[in-house]
Amino acid sequence: MKSNRSFTFDELMTGNRSEEFIESAYPFMKLMMQYQCAMLEVRTKFEVLNTELSLDSDRNPIESISCRIKKPISIAEKLKRKGLEVSLQSIEENLHDVAGIRIVCFFPKDIYKLAEMIGKQNDLTVISIKDYIKNPKESGYKSYHMLVTVPIFLSDRVIDTKVEIQIRTMAMDFWASLEHKIYYKFEGNAPGYISRDLRECSDIVSMLDAKMLSLNEEVQALPKVGVEEQHEENVRMQKMWEENKIVDKLQKK
Repeated sequence: MKSNRSFTFDELMTGNRSEEFIESAYPFMKLMMQYQCAMLEVRTKFEVLNTELSLDSDRNPIESISCRIKKPISIAEKLKRKGLEVSLQSIEENLHDVAGIRIVCFFPKDIYKLAEMIGKQNDLTVISIKDYIKNPKESGYKSYHMLVTVPIFLSDRVIDTKVEIQIRTMAMDFWASLEHKIYYKFEGNAPGYISRDLRECSDIVSMLDAKMLSLNEEVQALPKVGVEEQHEENVRMQKMWEENKIVDKLQKK
């Protein structure tokens, strides 16, 4: 027999009555399933774009795609920090990062190209954009954030579900990973010299991204060498190397 009692998230985490727990946990599990489906939907969109762009430009703009659903304990803790009720309704209304996707690109221009393309898809709604590349955080953090909703077609209804998208270069991702470890090690209060060094590294990351992009554009501008031409060049270089070895031996004699 179903209970009419509605449990808060805290009670679900600490309760010891298994039947009531399982029954009350089901709505939470269904909500997480909804976020999972939305996350996979957005991931597929990026995978399709990556495949298409690889045909058009002879390279894949996306280096990697990672996804995650926020853990239940992390959801509860974030709501508490915000002074909000820990409930399913509160999760849906107040948390924007339950479902998250991180796109790691090769170059900064890839970030803006992908963001523009994903934003134009008519079954996806862009709620907000935060460009931490043009406007980095005080810590030096750089990334391009989009909050979007996608329709999830369930058996009895369609639900628009939020997904947070983070798009960054490999260099930005490396910096962010280290900054994340430092933040948790010092509980957000890292020594001043470490924070200063991190900001300096963030500037270096920007210079590295710019230099790598410039180098890639120089390479792309060079005439493409065919297979036969490359083979002939390799044979010529090998012949020159062997001739030089013979000359060296004669000179030594």
